[in-house]
Amino acid sequence: MKLIPLITAIVVSVGLYFLVIQRDTLFAFARGDDTSTLSENTPSSEKGEESSAPASEQIVENRVGVVARHSQAEVFDSAVILRGLTQAVRQVDVRAETSSTVISEPLRKGIQVSEGDVLCKLDPGTRPAALLEAQARLTEARANMPVSEARLDEANARLSEAKINLTAAQKLAEGGYTSETKLAASKAAERSAVAGIASAKGGLETARAGIESAIAAVAAARKEIERLTITAPFDGLLESDSAELGSLVLPGDHCATVIQLDTIKVVGFVPETLVNKVGLGALAQAELATGEVVQGQVTFVSRSADQSTRTFEVEITVANPDLSIRDGQTADIAISAQGATAHKLPQSALTLNKQGQLGVRIVREDLTAGFIAIELLRDEADGIWVGGLPDTVDVIIMGQDFVTSGVAVAPSFVEASQ
Repeated sequence: MKLIPLITAIVVSVGLYFLVIQRDTLFAFARGDDTSTLSENTPSSEKGEESSAPASEQIVENRVGVVARHSQAEVFDSAVILRGLTQAVRQVDVRAETSSTVISEPLRKGIQVSEGDVLCKLDPGTRPAALLEAQARLTEARANMPVSEARLDEANARLSEAKINLTAAQKLAEGGYTSETKLAASKAAERSAVAGIASAKGGLETARAGIESAIAAVAAARKEIERLTITAPFDGLLESDSAELGSLVLPGDHCATVIQLDTIKVVGFVPETLVNKVGLGALAQAELATGEVVQGQVTFVSRSADQSTRTFEVEITVANPDLSIRDGQTADIAISAQGATAHKLPQSALTLNKQGQLGVRIVREDLTAGFIAIELLRDEADGIWVGGLPDTVDVIIMGQDFVTSGVAVAPSFVEASQ
């Protein structure tokens, strides 16, 4: 039989006995105190003896020492934290509306352009001649207008004459002074005059339609000539070279890309659980990847969620007069929301309970440890803002991992600045 395992078991058993049953005696021995006096004052459950030491001294000796802080709730300017990117307030791909050959020198990307500046100029071809032809047709149509009006006046005169002759023939026929043939001829002349008026009116309408058609042809020819000059729609920067000299462009072909950056948008997506905290006009701050911090206001909150992420688009408008902010930069966004009360604690004060809930250990009124689950609101360099705690609470900031709920503690309090 091997003696080493047996001796090891005996030593461990003795150690556990003194550590569990005679813990006070062991601690007193380690401190160099008189163990005989302590053993006399230590209560024995087997003999039913009562301790001769004061009860308050025993209570203090059995408590766990911790460091705590008196924490008072403060007004906390809560914010909705997002991650997004910058976007140009306007970006347009300027395209051709007609087909022709580029006859202007190309502009290079990166230059500043103003509204109305020529980006691409196209060969006019036969378009000026088409305009002259349309103008000539308009002149001709307008010249035909007086002729049509004169024909209408002539038809009206013939109708008046025919009505007079018909009236006279009818009166003579009633007295027997004219023949039926003469009366029938007068009626036929009157009907012919009416038909002549209708024909004259039709000719007048045709002349008017010819004028309108000629005016439309002139406008179309002029518009086609206007399309030969492609200009910048607004002040901005060229994001691409304009079309090369001599290249053929068709309707819809790219001429240049103009981007406006004097005002920038910072776009993020807010979760559906926080969207009600974001309102139009709310102040917002964005920290760019370069470290630059910019401020602006919320100008758009989407009413429709993205179907894949269930988030809502939020746009923040930021002034960018020096064009220092570029399109497509990553940004950490903080949007101000309605203020609330919260506690600012050191991050080291956080702990977990047996159920895995995140919270803090507190000192109760009976000097025992307790646990309260908390809600993380904002993480800062010098501490963390949490919610879910009473307005006034004593939070254990050191030793919280060595106690559980109900354990007696001996707290030492420090100021918040420490």
